[in-house]
Amino acid sequence: MRASKFGAIVAGLSLVLAACGSGTSESSESAPDEKPATEESSSGASEAAEDESSEPAGDESSAEPVEISLLVPTYSDNTKSIWEGLIADFQEANPNITVKLEIQSWDNINDVIRTKIQGNDAPDILNVDAFASFAADGLLYPVEEIVSPETIADIQDSFADNASVDGVMYGLPLIASARTVFYNTDLFEQAGVTAPPKTWDELLEAAKAISALGGDIYGYGMPLGNEEAQAETSVWVFGAGGVWTDGTKVTVDTPEALEAAQFMARMVGEGATQPDAGATDRTPLMNVFIQGKIGMMVGLPPVIGQIAERNPDLNYGMAPIATKDGSAVTLGVADHLMAFNNGTDKGEAIGAFLDFFYTTENYLKFADGEGFLPTTKSGAEATANAEKFAAFLEVLPGARFYPSTNAQWPIAQAGLQNQIGRIAQGDDPAAVLAEIQERVDAG
Repeated sequence: MRASKFGAIVAGLSLVLAACGSGTSESSESAPDEKPATEESSSGASEAAEDESSEPAGDESSAEPVEISLLVPTYSDNTKSIWEGLIADFQEANPNITVKLEIQSWDNINDVIRTKIQGNDAPDILNVDAFASFAADGLLYPVEEIVSPETIADIQDSFADNASVDGVMYGLPLIASARTVFYNTDLFEQAGVTAPPKTWDELLEAAKAISALGGDIYGYGMPLGNEEAQAETSVWVFGAGGVWTDGTKVTVDTPEALEAAQFMARMVGEGATQPDAGATDRTPLMNVFIQGKIGMMVGLPPVIGQIAERNPDLNYGMAPIATKDGSAVTLGVADHLMAFNNGTDKGEAIGAFLDFFYTTENYLKFADGEGFLPTTKSGAEATANAEKFAAFLEVLPGARFYPSTNAQWPIAQAGLQNQIGRIAQGDDPAAVLAEIQERVDAG
């Protein structure tokens, strides 16, 4: 696939996201002695390489020393080294600015940020998915106040719209992606499964056949632990034709969500999944798939690279996610960077780092390194990952997204992460959904 075509497809994804982004519908050790990727400029950041989209903001070379904090989640085994490499390059070009990096797992990062905010210790820059509640509480800088117009202009337009509340952009779109089913072709053959299932009933039948192989082999990997239970649940709710918002409020307790939760519980109860699905996190469970012990599991683009690195002999395929009636749907991903206004004079330094990060070369070190679709126009044209993303691009037209611009979503997300696993432990799905909805409504 040519890069220009890939850029057009990513732009198409941004249109899908725009249709889903408002509150009206649905819309993750460096070597500090390495040389900078680009030469230092008088602005205190890297000289823009060919086709670079933005210039760093402000001259920091003679400014007073300043430290900014950066809190990010782990996307892969590469996350730490990628960020530390970028930070080392930035600090070499901006010797008066120190970037203090903190990395948390997806299990913990939302609890960590809530605790930091309550303790008046919010990070200067945060990487998570939802930002609307922080914006509603007046905690964030509007993007246009701290980064250059060139950086903003390079963001795919509809991703920028989806990162805005009431027309004000508060998040910088970091990565985009979709999910698809990874399946073990050897286990399919051994269990007599001839094709990836398209419907829930086919999925249940195929997963039970694979689980029947025994030897710690399980048909379907269902991660309902704290790490990303909201993602697995969303796949099923969307597959039932549901959404997470009625246009104004976040809706968890719906007929579609109940039907999805009941079928998920049935999958567990009939032995189609791994044991203790309610407490299993996505990352370790995907490692079990990569080891060849799980027949099917929903995954993100970085899984391709993880398989190549950890078990290149694994025979696998990718297919659209099974839904209730076989119609195409997937969970889209759009994570963001956001800058907290902590009442300090760090806005210029924060902006300098963000402008540095979003130059095409630096940004692709992250997006390509983590294996995600870029959200910038220049990145979509220059990415090296166009070919291997083909299976994910195929399912993008059916993508639905978290309602991340709705300030109620973080409450719903936390409720799903902490409570939905109970349906795999025998609790009544209707009662679990009603309890989460009550928390959302209480605010």
